[in-house]
Amino acid sequence: MRDPRRLVGIALMCVAPILFASLDATGKWLAGAGVDPLLTTFMRYAVNVALVTAFLNPVTRPGVAHSRRLPLQVVRSLLLFGSTACNFLALRSLQLAETVSIQFAAPLAVALLAGPLLGEWSSRLRLAAVAAGFVGVLVIVRPDTLAAKPAMLFSLGNMLCYALYVLVTRKLAAYDSSATTIFYTGLAGLALMAPLLPWIWTAPASPQVWGMLVAVGLFGTAGHWLLVLAHARAPASLLAPLIYTQILWSVLLGYGVFGDVPGAWTLLGALIIVGSGLVLIAEDSLIRRSKRRRAERRQL
Repeated sequence: MRDPRRLVGIALMCVAPILFASLDATGKWLAGAGVDPLLTTFMRYAVNVALVTAFLNPVTRPGVAHSRRLPLQVVRSLLLFGSTACNFLALRSLQLAETVSIQFAAPLAVALLAGPLLGEWSSRLRLAAVAAGFVGVLVIVRPDTLAAKPAMLFSLGNMLCYALYVLVTRKLAAYDSSATTIFYTGLAGLALMAPLLPWIWTAPASPQVWGMLVAVGLFGTAGHWLLVLAHARAPASLLAPLIYTQILWSVLLGYGVFGDVPGAWTLLGALIIVGSGLVLIAEDSLIRRSKRRRAERRQL
């Protein structure tokens, strides 16, 4: 008999990538409308912080602001800000499919950096998958393409910032509750952007632009919220592969909204990166299953 909670988790995980692809498409649309990507980044965090603090604050959740590793929380928040800003800067001139394909190399960077930074050393299979994944990145970011599209450097910055963000999040899990980490997620980025607001602020030209700026924050917040709800209902090993459907939605939105058709090299690189990521997910699932079986045998 199927577990209804798992089915709900799968359904939520299928919707989250649509929201993330919509977030990117909205950011690209705003860049085309002449909105400064840094202003888009500010609105992304302003809406997020407003929504989060409305439900998660020291009044509704006493002690939520107490962190045992506050400097690390600030670093994590700034890394997510750097990832978001780089992404919006890249979207000014790159296709959605290009930016999201490079972004999905982040799990490979996490697997590579987890050894020296967290002591989680990779097996030969994982290292081979990481190497193959970075070949996929090189297929997309070829020297001739990089010369024609230097904005790809922002996508690479987005990928690296997000990988470090994931590693810091893992580190914080041993010290702070998930509620505390969520509370601090957008605060440092918002605090960093606030003093710059007078220099980057331009009044939106129309109500539509205002709506899109608010939508950036709504899409991002709702997408991450659905991820949390999905992982509360189904195991990560079951849900992880579904995040790669964001590439499909990015291609569809890129074509439907902007008329962008991804090139053959982009699609080939994306396939290599996704394949490498799926190998990492499969190996991680096998390791977890093996540990669980050994633990069960010890209890017998």
